[in-house]
Amino acid sequence: MTAEELFPEVLAGHVALCVGCHTATRAPIPVRYIESASGPGTTLYACPDHAVELGAGPTPEDVLRRP
Repeated sequence: MTAEELFPEVLAGHVALCVGCHTATRAPIPVRYIESASGPGTTLYACPDHAVELGAGPTPEDVLRRP
């Protein structure tokens, strides 16, 4: 086991994986929101470079709820 495996890099702040390049980004942009039937939905994020390619999809604020 290497030192990098024992002590992985810890990123501070809001960090998410980009759905385009699958790397961690410190500037995540929500691009998709997936509803779930049995709990809260999931927000997918992209890095600034891939957010333009993927386009903005529905986010939790965009989803219409029935009154």
